[in-house]
Amino acid sequence: MKQQRLDAIERYVNEKRSVTLDKLCEEFGISKNTVRRDIDILIPRGTIKKVYGGVTAVKKDGDIPGLLPYESRHVAYMSEKDKICRLAASYVREGDTIYIDTGTTCVNMVKYISDRSCTIITNSLQVCTLAVPYPKLRVLSLPGQLKRETLSFTGNTTTEYLSIYNIQKAFMACTGCSLEHGLTNASSEEYIIKKTVIENSQMHFLLADHSKFGRFSLMTYCHLEDIDKVITDCPLPEEYQSFCIEHGIEVICD
Repeated sequence: MKQQRLDAIERYVNEKRSVTLDKLCEEFGISKNTVRRDIDILIPRGTIKKVYGGVTAVKKDGDIPGLLPYESRHVAYMSEKDKICRLAASYVREGDTIYIDTGTTCVNMVKYISDRSCTIITNSLQVCTLAVPYPKLRVLSLPGQLKRETLSFTGNTTTEYLSIYNIQKAFMACTGCSLEHGLTNASSEEYIIKKTVIENSQMHFLLADHSKFGRFSLMTYCHLEDIDKVITDCPLPEEYQSFCIEHGIEVICD
């Protein structure tokens, strides 16, 4: 119920562009203290910001979502992302060679596969760091220059190094996912790496919370029909569910 209210407030602010706290109280039938708490939760999503006496939308109509700082993305939908990671981890078997993407939806997979002897290929600094306490996890870190916005290693050497590996299962994130544009990303450096991963992996898993569907960003690194399994936090919108059934894509949610 609370999550639905948060999503509704976010949509309302983006539609109206600027809204007072009093108007939000009236529209959603909640107290000013509740409105303030909700806004504090919504701010890290990067679509609204506080102004004197209310809130305003950050993006203009028609804007394509850009790359938010890692910390802002990390704190958004934390419980949903953790649930998605737990579900994704159930598909990792002993001896697997997997890729874990840099997206904040993927990194916590590490703690759920810590008891399995498997090989992780990644360009994520966070994944490497989280795997340190778990000796069963063999980690192959891709080389490159550290990109602080994504806490990942990128560059020409990264894709060259990545292309020599045969990956069994790729666990991927995205900035947005739409039927028309597929899986999209806002960073050109990350785009090239993600595309190379898809080309060099056997099974493709999309890890995405409900806020990613119906959105798209600058570059498409994979078409939705090329995904084998979608792991998310709640049932997909009807048109996405129908698309997945039509293309034999399994949808997993808790």
